[in-house]
Amino acid sequence: MANRDPLANPEPLIRRVYSYVAYRLGDGPDAEDVTSEVFERALRYRGSYDASRGEPVPWLLGIARRCVEDAVGRTVPSIGANIPEGASQEDLEGGALQRLTVAAALDLLDQRGRDLVALRYGADLTARQIGEVLGLATNAVEVALHRTLARLRPALEADRGSPGPAVTERPAPRASA
Repeated sequence: MANRDPLANPEPLIRRVYSYVAYRLGDGPDAEDVTSEVFERALRYRGSYDASRGEPVPWLLGIARRCVEDAVGRTVPSIGANIPEGASQEDLEGGALQRLTVAAALDLLDQRGRDLVALRYGADLTARQIGEVLGLATNAVEVALHRTLARLRPALEADRGSPGPAVTERPAPRASA
């Protein structure tokens, strides 16, 4: 069973990988291209997947992390440009300001901090799953996330004069072992 196909049920995997990539690069064509690249590599190297080491999601997100690093080296990330139909000027301004504030706060973090936030909130992984991706113990991930969010809060709350985003620590769901 160590050789089961990691891509047997691709739909939820594609959504999870795209969410992570979009969290890192912004929603849109760049995230779609990188997600495609992740699955291209996964297909090419699916024979190296070892089910005894865990679920396919951490394996795919490890590939996604490398693809995102490659993409960041190739292009300047864009903040989502999809404009919803019927959006008012105030909605657009508020949304743009919120995205810029969050992007600026995330830029203050080191690579590891950005990865932790993207894996937790972009890919919606538990601390245990993040530990599998990063090769860390679950409690180390929880502590690192707590510290990372503590570093983000002042940057996000400094802009409180205008209605902006608030980072609230969402406890990671505990998965049964």
